[in-house]
Amino acid sequence: MTSRRAVDLIQRLARPARAGHAGTLDPLATGVLVVCLGAATRLIEYVQRMPKRYRGTFLLGRMSPTEDIEGEVTELPGAPIPTVEQIAAAAGRFVGRIAQRPPAFSALKIHGRPAYKLARQGRAVELAPRPVEIHGIEIVEYRYPELIVDVACGGGTYIRSLGRDLAESLGTAAVMSALTRTAIGRFTIETAVDPNELTADNLPRYLLPPLVAIESLPHVQLSADEVTHIRYGQTVDWAGRPLDVSLQPLAVSPCGEEIPEIVALDPSGEFIGILALDAAGHLRTLRNMPT
Repeated sequence: MTSRRAVDLIQRLARPARAGHAGTLDPLATGVLVVCLGAATRLIEYVQRMPKRYRGTFLLGRMSPTEDIEGEVTELPGAPIPTVEQIAAAAGRFVGRIAQRPPAFSALKIHGRPAYKLARQGRAVELAPRPVEIHGIEIVEYRYPELIVDVACGGGTYIRSLGRDLAESLGTAAVMSALTRTAIGRFTIETAVDPNELTADNLPRYLLPPLVAIESLPHVQLSADEVTHIRYGQTVDWAGRPLDVSLQPLAVSPCGEEIPEIVALDPSGEFIGILALDAAGHLRTLRNMPT
């Protein structure tokens, strides 16, 4: 099932509310897909920032233009067979903040066109490396040529490209043969539901409050008057009042300045929107949630 198909199934049940997913899965991949409904679609970017966990299966000594078995796979003659110790040592060098070159067959755009469309036309596609964060790589099973790894990483990481680079560091190549996204933040595969099992009657059982998407951000509880100010686009003076803004991530203002993002609650604890704290100690609206 494609990510679009999963969203369409839910969209039909949730009408007239909008539905959108927080991160496409490759056609080869399965696993966790977070779908946001209604006003919560405004929080998709916060889910996309959450750390992710994948279980990837690779075939060593093979290569393909798509970096997975969806493309034409070529077996390398005389490819070296690394030991599990060599793989573990090499994997350790990829943990941390690294520069990763995305695959040519990806949805990233070049001059407004998806790279995979250009690659399918036989055109040369070379995407610039970009920084990604790898929190950990664990070898789950290894029986040459098959290698199964568990990867914890930040957003924007291509697991098939990680397998490509890991294999190249060992003097060989690799194609991804299976991928499962097992978690996005606190959203795990154990608590997920098959979209085919959803009905109009049971859908509400699986809905989570929007605050789940932003629970890592600092929260403030506003008075009724302050809520009114925020609703009308006015600022609230927070100077001298306690607030932990050490948590990431930070929003970026139109002038390029990083500003702490704050979750605003009304007196009853209901979520009303995301605020920003400026240098003068004023809270202002980044995005309001509908009443």
